[in-house]
Amino acid sequence: MENIDVVGMWVTADGYIRQELLPNGRYDEARGSRRSAYTGSYTVTGSHLDYVDDTGFTATGDIRDGVLYHEHLVLYREEKKA
Repeated sequence: MENIDVVGMWVTADGYIRQELLPNGRYDEARGSRRSAYTGSYTVTGSHLDYVDDTGFTATGDIRDGVLYHEHLVLYREEKKA
């Protein structure tokens, strides 16, 4: 199974949570006006993501039909602006 491309900005429908998945396997998550509220690393296996934040907390996510289901969050890929 080939890993899907997850790199980019993922946001909740209300824009409050913004999770940037970086190409180097790191992520940076903003919450409201709080930039870098959570940072850490992630790995991708197929369409499944495993997260470890810099404090050691772990979480998981799955991408289904282009939507990232990350624990209790639902995030949508932000389109790149031209």
